[in-house]
Amino acid sequence: MAEDDEHSDDEHSDRDAPGLDRRLVRRMGAYLWPYKGWVALAVGLTLSAALLGAVRPWLTKIAIDDYIVEGDLGGLRWVILALVGALVVEGAMAFVNEYLTKWIGQQAIYDLRTEVFAHVQRQRLAFFDNTPVGRLITRTTSDVESINQVLSSGLVVILGDLARLIFITGFMFYVDWVLALVVLGVMPFMVGVMIWFRRNAREQYRRTRKQIARINSFMQEHVTGMSVVQLFGREEEEMRRFEDINADHRHAQIQTIFYFALFWPAIALITDAELGAVLWFGGLRAMAGSALTAGVLIAFIQYARQFFRPIRNLSNQYNTLQRAMAGAERIFDLLDNDRSLAEAGEPAEIENVRGKIEFDGVWFTYDDLPADWEAQGIEPEWILKDVSFTVEPGQTAAFVGATGAGKTTVINLLLRFYEIQRGEIRVDGVPLDKLRLEDLRSHIGLILQNVFLFSGSVERNLTLEDDSVATAEMKRAAEAVRANDFIEQLPDGYAQEVSERGASLSHGQRQLLAFVRALIYDPAVLVLDEATSSVDTETEELIQQAVGRLMEGRTSLAIAHRLSTVEDADLILVLHKGEIRERGTHQELLAMDGLYRRLYELQYAEEVPLPGGDGAASNANGREDVAEEREAV
Repeated sequence: MAEDDEHSDDEHSDRDAPGLDRRLVRRMGAYLWPYKGWVALAVGLTLSAALLGAVRPWLTKIAIDDYIVEGDLGGLRWVILALVGALVVEGAMAFVNEYLTKWIGQQAIYDLRTEVFAHVQRQRLAFFDNTPVGRLITRTTSDVESINQVLSSGLVVILGDLARLIFITGFMFYVDWVLALVVLGVMPFMVGVMIWFRRNAREQYRRTRKQIARINSFMQEHVTGMSVVQLFGREEEEMRRFEDINADHRHAQIQTIFYFALFWPAIALITDAELGAVLWFGGLRAMAGSALTAGVLIAFIQYARQFFRPIRNLSNQYNTLQRAMAGAERIFDLLDNDRSLAEAGEPAEIENVRGKIEFDGVWFTYDDLPADWEAQGIEPEWILKDVSFTVEPGQTAAFVGATGAGKTTVINLLLRFYEIQRGEIRVDGVPLDKLRLEDLRSHIGLILQNVFLFSGSVERNLTLEDDSVATAEMKRAAEAVRANDFIEQLPDGYAQEVSERGASLSHGQRQLLAFVRALIYDPAVLVLDEATSSVDTETEELIQQAVGRLMEGRTSLAIAHRLSTVEDADLILVLHKGEIRERGTHQELLAMDGLYRRLYELQYAEEVPLPGGDGAASNANGREDVAEEREAV
């Protein structure tokens, strides 16, 4: 996982940074466009405040040269009132502008984070197979937050600081063009320091973001798998691995601090040198008998301080922008990497789903193939090979076979979690790619072996906060699978809080909740992935009784590891290495004396006499083939 992140960052490093900066700034700025009216108001306030800030030293010059030197107290009062008024108005504008820009930024960040999460939800499962969860969490949290400062005030502040520079420069040339040139004379040194910092800080920010993603991925994975870590006593080893990752993050942060430690003192040194130059040249001119007045010199000292304040602010904003660039690169790469399933341009409508399922010559691989893979002569590692079968409405079809035979893949393809490379899958005669995903999945109830529950109440986990689900419907579904009994025994009943991943409930209880969740919508097709595994005998009996009732009138597809659960299926499909090797009913498959019979013998050879002759002899023959079948399967 971490290696993938490193490769990703290396790719970013190879890009042309200046062009990339402009592109990313434009993309970030696009999130401010819906609030362009408020942004315009904020820019107006910023420019007005910048102008008032540049006026104050000029008023100081007037107060000294025109009134203090002349002893005009009445005129001085008016200038002081003007200065106080400028300060008050500037302060009020600053308050309104600060609140407004932060409000705009939060709105924009809300839109961006919502877009990122919506994008993640649209992706096909193959995307999540290849993307660490911790990396996605980093994208939607800290990476998005790194852009917050830029969208909140960064762009507006940059405009304001640029305006201050323009206003201050104009006033300085108006007051005394010689001293104005002295102030501007140190600009090449300032620009040189900023270019040096820019070149080094950008790459360092990338490295820091990469290390944060590594920490998040490691923490997410190991907190989720903590039971395995503790079971095998790997705490010390995993702690050493975490210390290594944490040390890399610390080193990246210290390198960033190093550049800051050089940058800010250099800026302060240049600023102080500029003030010294103003005093030196101004003092020499005054002593030489020029027309330079005390008011002009004091005003220029104020202008010099004001002149470098926006430059320092721009440098700080540039640092903020660099942090935002590192996060924006990752966020926009995520948004640009769209692996969502294509929806049909004119989707077919199925109002009354009968539940006929057809697989016609389906070939599938989990490999990420290019669009022209056949033209390139690529031969993938096929998971399913030329799979064809038909399940009629109301029938029950079971898929059996060894682990890795392709049983779960069939279910994933039916739900269109993945796209097939060859062949066609149809529901009621309509190809899957002609149906809206929402329509397709709304008619299929899926019950997995491992049930996932969200933090929240039992009711929230059953309805997933769908307002269209009435409480009465939810309780009827719970009663149908006998889940209502244990739910009402909980301290808060349906309002009982379920801890993360449902850890406060037993596996059997979670399984029953999964049945309720699937059956609330009365699906036309029911899919069960060994839904009765890992439960006690009493719970299994309850579920089997409920399943028997629920399968009536529905097309049902069941993945079975225990063959006893599918003996009554209308059609049993035996998969072996991605191919359907046998098909038929339980009795028909046993009579074939093939792969299904041997699978059955592996589970029940010593318990159940098999048809086809003397039971003891048949069982003995089955035991002789066990070793061979283990190799084959």
